[in-house]
Amino acid sequence: MASKKLLSLVAYLPFVVAGLGFPMAFGGRPAEAGAELPVKAMAISEFRPGAGRLFGRLEFMGGLSLATPKGEMGAVSSIRLTDGGKRFISVMDTGHWATGAIERDADGALSGISDYRIYDMLGRDGRPGDKRHMDAEGMALDESRVYVSYEGDHRIDAYPRPGFETSTPVSTERPVLAAERLKNNGGMEALLKAPDDSALGGALFYVAERSYDAAGNFIAGVQSGPRKGNFTVERAAPYDVTDGVALDDGSFVLLERKFGLQAGIGMRIRRFMLDDVRPGALVKGDVVMEGVFPAQIDNMEGIDAYKAEDGSTRLIVVSDDNHNLLERNLMLEFKLMP
Repeated sequence: MASKKLLSLVAYLPFVVAGLGFPMAFGGRPAEAGAELPVKAMAISEFRPGAGRLFGRLEFMGGLSLATPKGEMGAVSSIRLTDGGKRFISVMDTGHWATGAIERDADGALSGISDYRIYDMLGRDGRPGDKRHMDAEGMALDESRVYVSYEGDHRIDAYPRPGFETSTPVSTERPVLAAERLKNNGGMEALLKAPDDSALGGALFYVAERSYDAAGNFIAGVQSGPRKGNFTVERAAPYDVTDGVALDDGSFVLLERKFGLQAGIGMRIRRFMLDDVRPGALVKGDVVMEGVFPAQIDNMEGIDAYKAEDGSTRLIVVSDDNHNLLERNLMLEFKLMP
């Protein structure tokens, strides 16, 4: 046991070294809400040194290690891509929005972030809230709304799109499951929106992070439509869910992480079929990829997908540095192989 803990501690050393080149995070708010913040970016050319480009059913396309001058970027919980993958919206568990543009080099690889701005999320009272009430974890989009799931005060708030950055919620709904069965720090971590032509008919659905049923599987729920109700997602320990996205082929993927001194650092992506989701079902998926140290991973929190110009499905995965010098804000891009 002691040797395993020592190895896990050693696994953190590269993050300390990498962190020396970045400013120390302070965990506060930007001086001016909505002001453009410069983002320092360091390119990542290999996901795992010397291991090639293929990892499970994913091809690594490049990545970035990111930081802002005073560590404002930390606390990212979910990311959603817009404009064909050229821009993004993210939410932070400190109750903030962040928006920005994704820059690429001449070869199409990730090269930086520009037009990066952070805003206070407004509660139903029109004011920024504390972490107890504004612990944003999951996010989903449609043409006119941005939906955000919260822990603590378990709910899904809908914000207008455009205009979410400075608006109060236009509606609030509670999870289909009674809130007392969701853990305060393990609730609706992944919020997804099914395609309109899928078995779920465009419904919002969620998967909890560390709220389990009696068999130890993840509690999940469909908020509306023909399959409204609760289902469960098979858990394969020691991983827990952090985000997910529905794809246009009738499947959805979940991002999972393990992060600790005993379990070590790891990320896993599993793929499930939307048609399997129905009240009372236990949904089982296939592992798309798994990465552990010394791969370029950290506290992996967010995932989204977009269609590239070549027609392939690309996944963007991001981490959260928790405003901690030992952790990093990463943005990684993978191509989903047929």
